[in-house]
Amino acid sequence: MHLHGSITALATPFDAAGALDLDAWQRLLEAQLAAGTQGLVVAGSTGEAAALYEPEYDALLRTAVETVAGRVPVLAGTGGSNTAKTIEQTRRAAALGADAALVVTPPYVRPTQAGLLAHYRAIADDDALPVVLYNVPGRTGCDLLPETVAELTTHPCIIGIKEARSEPERMQALVALRSQDFVVLSGDDPTACRAMLAGADGVVSVASNVLPRAFRRLCDLARAGERAQAEALDAKMQEAYHLLGIEPNPIPVKALLARFGIGHGLRLPLLPLSAQHAALLARVADDILALERSLSEAAA
Repeated sequence: MHLHGSITALATPFDAAGALDLDAWQRLLEAQLAAGTQGLVVAGSTGEAAALYEPEYDALLRTAVETVAGRVPVLAGTGGSNTAKTIEQTRRAAALGADAALVVTPPYVRPTQAGLLAHYRAIADDDALPVVLYNVPGRTGCDLLPETVAELTTHPCIIGIKEARSEPERMQALVALRSQDFVVLSGDDPTACRAMLAGADGVVSVASNVLPRAFRRLCDLARAGERAQAEALDAKMQEAYHLLGIEPNPIPVKALLARFGIGHGLRLPLLPLSAQHAALLARVADDILALERSLSEAAA
């Protein structure tokens, strides 16, 4: 499997009572596929994985696999703070039909680089699914360094990394590790264009929940080296990036999705988007609809 292009880290829709909304979930899946999204992540941090019960996790992943029906890769978030439990969850995702596991660095426990090596090697050695490393220090409290990633690239079951740090130096160090068997994906929407122009294979995006056509087009342009066109399109999404980072993810993206008729809210301790951002939300929502419409019409 060679992951590339626009991969959406899907938000998990809940209904007005706070229960899983599988009807909205299927509509979100179908909208992503129709817009050309090239991969989907189920139950990652954007999907509020920590707030899901096991039957909900199973229902989300099973429904995604059935709906997608092999059209694009389905990645399951399986990472946790304990190696044995992460292996167990990765086996669970494999049994449900996932194509790969997105495995975040162990949150809260802050292992050493040697501990991270041992952690990922143990998961990959189990061989339940191909593993995509996921580094997001702002959420986990530990940083998977490029030299550690370099050691992990030699494992045949470790196929890539989602890197959420935004510094160009970090992405340059990782891009140098790319090969036919190891891909580098941006995990930071505002710098994803720059990362792909520098050689990254694609992006695992929050924004593509609501901008799927725009992100597919951005990835196509940037990966083809069409700098001027890619940067022009990226510039049109700057206010959306600003909104999506104004409160902790996935609060803003779920506010947008709710405005578009997909889902109703979040689970505590996350609260709805603050009322002070209502005007910005409305303006960005209108801009998103206009941009997505224009790209759809251009493709018709």
